[in-house]
Amino acid sequence: MRGRSEREYLLQEAARRELGQGRINRREFLTQSMVAGLGLAGVGAVASSGMRSAFAADRPLTPTFYQWIQDLHPGIPAVNAKFPGLNYQIAPVEGFGIERFVAEAKNKQSTWDVYVGQTPFVEMSSMIKAGVIEPWDNYIPKDVIDDIIPSIRDECSVDGKLYSWPFLLDVIGSAWHSGITAKAGLADAAPATWDDFLAGGKKIVETKAAPWGATFDSHGWRSLVPITHSMSSKAYNSEGLFDFTGEPAIEALKLMKQIMALGNPDILLEGASDGGVNGTPDEVAFAAQRVGLYFKYFNAPLRMAANWDDPKKLHLGPLPKFANGEGSTVFWTTGCALFKNGQNKEKAAEYIKALTYDQQIWKDSIVGTKSGHPGQLPPYKSIYADWSAKKPDWMPESVALVRGQLDKAKAITNHLFGLNQFVIGKPIWESYLKGEEADPKVAMQKVVDAVKAEMKKG
Repeated sequence: MRGRSEREYLLQEAARRELGQGRINRREFLTQSMVAGLGLAGVGAVASSGMRSAFAADRPLTPTFYQWIQDLHPGIPAVNAKFPGLNYQIAPVEGFGIERFVAEAKNKQSTWDVYVGQTPFVEMSSMIKAGVIEPWDNYIPKDVIDDIIPSIRDECSVDGKLYSWPFLLDVIGSAWHSGITAKAGLADAAPATWDDFLAGGKKIVETKAAPWGATFDSHGWRSLVPITHSMSSKAYNSEGLFDFTGEPAIEALKLMKQIMALGNPDILLEGASDGGVNGTPDEVAFAAQRVGLYFKYFNAPLRMAANWDDPKKLHLGPLPKFANGEGSTVFWTTGCALFKNGQNKEKAAEYIKALTYDQQIWKDSIVGTKSGHPGQLPPYKSIYADWSAKKPDWMPESVALVRGQLDKAKAITNHLFGLNQFVIGKPIWESYLKGEEADPKVAMQKVVDAVKAEMKKG
């Protein structure tokens, strides 16, 4: 009888919380309280109303994290320690794969309560479509949702519902090794235009200041898209797919080929880890101080420069733009997904709030630790306001630079093929980069055709 009375109490307490949050009215509260009094026979009648979370006591709060987030953010265990009994796990994902999550959702199950590692344009639409996740709106405090920077809130929302609680902000910009650029006789400043970027790369090679002048990550969302945005962020069609055959994308592809002539010869190869998306050749070249100019999300050069004999030679700046270009770039957040079939949903929200507002995590990310220097920034207006009102003594100037770039940046449009379109297209547009196809427009049309063909397959 004791177990029954405990469950009745949990159900009644859950109903009180729902009433207090305005999610049910008084009549529904009385009905649910009465059903709770029926014991286990009444459980099925209220499970669909959100009362299932009342049984969260059956297992502890169970978050699961993408491995790299734990590796780069050593302050996470300190947050975990504030939640006794937490069942912290590493997610069974590699290269953005979500197969395990989808398989469990088909059986109306979830081993975990919340996934920390979701990037909106990458897998969010797919997880919504597959019934893996649900919106945070019923659980995230209103003051938190109002605190999210508007462009980030838009990125994380579908049909007005917040499906990703943002955590780590990345913005793509430029970086350079000031020791190499000085040796080449270049000014210590970010190249304002892509013409300046190319000219600087050529001078580095000509003066033999470094073996290679410039490099980039060949994955489309890290190179083709930001270059395109620098000309025009209106780079998506009415379906929300990237406009591969538009003039900005064509010019971006042509520029990539010009940069390749100055770069490391393995620039188009896949990465050495995480399904090929990490440990990429550009990072290896920059870490080895064998290339002068670089563009990627800012945490990449920060992490790579940690290997240098003098990390202070790393300098950061905005992404270059085309002459008369818009001057935009790309941003994304890595955030937290709430499993539809998970438990402990209120507790999950409490945990994610503690995680994403933790000041030590942000200091470690910005300053760096022995674990690395991710340089990722918070998604909240209030944190920047506090830093602006009273600048911490550890705060580097790069924070203002990255935050300022966010105002110019655009997120990649959410779509079921948000990531897949670039995975499908990469070997096709590379036929132009390798010289196998002379016309970039022909290569890009083949990309469009291939993406459409895959979409028809469902």
